[in-house]
Amino acid sequence: MTAENSAAHDALAGLRTRIDALDSQLLALLNQRAGLAEEIGRIKRQEGTPFFRPDRVGQVLKKLQRSNPGPIRDAHLAAIWREIMSACLALEVPQCIAVLGPEGTFTEQAGVVYFGSAANFVYCQNVDEVFHATEAGTSQYGVVAVENSTEGVVTRSFDLFLQSPVHIIGEVSLMVRHNLLRQSPGLDGIQAVMAHPQALMQCHGWLAQHLPDAERRAVSSNAEGARLATENPHYAAIASERAAARFSLHIAAHAIQDEAYNRTRFAVICLPETLATPAPTGHDCTSIVVSVPNKPGSVHDMLMPLKEYGVSMTRFESRPAKSGQWEYYFFIDIAGHPAEPSVQAALEKLRATCAFYKVLGAYPIGRDV
Repeated sequence: MTAENSAAHDALAGLRTRIDALDSQLLALLNQRAGLAEEIGRIKRQEGTPFFRPDRVGQVLKKLQRSNPGPIRDAHLAAIWREIMSACLALEVPQCIAVLGPEGTFTEQAGVVYFGSAANFVYCQNVDEVFHATEAGTSQYGVVAVENSTEGVVTRSFDLFLQSPVHIIGEVSLMVRHNLLRQSPGLDGIQAVMAHPQALMQCHGWLAQHLPDAERRAVSSNAEGARLATENPHYAAIASERAAARFSLHIAAHAIQDEAYNRTRFAVICLPETLATPAPTGHDCTSIVVSVPNKPGSVHDMLMPLKEYGVSMTRFESRPAKSGQWEYYFFIDIAGHPAEPSVQAALEKLRATCAFYKVLGAYPIGRDV
């Protein structure tokens, strides 16, 4: 070993020793933080107050990011601290989160982004079960897909919101990269491709070009397709890298979605008694569903209060009311929170024009992941 290499080796060893010492300090501090979290948990249990406070999580992350000197990036800092807070919350009380299963779905991934990996995930066979588990209280929270940037709204979720007592308290906007998974690398011999119907549609062009003769088989979730692909070498699934690792499958083709920047928006839901409507943050969304009398100009009249009070509408979707009378429900997102005077006034005036009116939730706008 040359003198130069020896000096570099000694320098590297010295840096690693310093890192080891810092790791020991971090571990001690994290356990101190966890001890304080346990004390907070005991107080919350006595008071009967909610254990999970997304507003508190947001405050902590913003404060840390404002004081972050670098070189750790703000996004990475937020991810680290979400996991720390998730682990501490698990010591206060385990949080059960209903998601579409089995393990490895994008819904589970959205749940991890929002709650951290220390949460207890309850895997449901379909979105109906997610709503039911959350309504029944067997899970404190649920995560459901509501909209995709390529294929639009997830209609079943919106239909369930009409009758469900749950409300939206948060959202996650997730970059969705679909991969083709199977037992062996390559595309030869694939007879059937299995995935959730939304994923099949989002990859329609790629499948038509590369696997035109393969059957496209809709299943309850992408992760369920990955599970089925483990049973037959001629099956392939469209799913995440997380699912590939979970089911020990090869990624035969990466990022096969037709739109490069394919995103899915997920809503975080719970009963109002589990967690009330979050306080305004200045960067909020209010979701409502309405119907209006079937007469000329009724939709125009419904929307005029938004213009009058300067409230921006960010989404407008219609769903048949299934009454046989050509009536529709309208799902609307507006920028702002009902606690804001202009939003409150606009919603009150809008409500007066509606035959049906329901606030689905008012919540902070989710960050893109």
